[in-house]
Amino acid sequence: MEEKTNSEQLANLIVAGMQEKKASDIVVLNLTKVKNAVADYFIICTGNSDTQLDAISDSIEEVVYKEVKQDPWHREGRQQKEWVLLDYVDVVAHVFKKDRRDFFALEELWGDAEIVHVSSETEA
Repeated sequence: MEEKTNSEQLANLIVAGMQEKKASDIVVLNLTKVKNAVADYFIICTGNSDTQLDAISDSIEEVVYKEVKQDPWHREGRQQKEWVLLDYVDVVAHVFKKDRRDFFALEELWGDAEIVHVSSETEA
């Protein structure tokens, strides 16, 4: 039987996929201590163009699949190119265009979450 990937490991892989394609303003919201949270982690980043949004999303999927052979349970937003969501059940990646990210302000919705800002230069 395959060993289950833990959500922290998955979160780190998603961050690595984002960094691979120079995503900006990467934020990890740790929701593990938030009551009734829909996931353990939300990982949010910003891409500057349609092309970069696609590249970041592809990179996340490639890094996660290469390391733990896991595909997203659900994908959303690839056609609209404003907000791509990759749902790995316990960890959800959000790849935003800047104006959409400002508009939805996910970081503010989860005020109880432990928030970690990831520097673009370093690994998670």
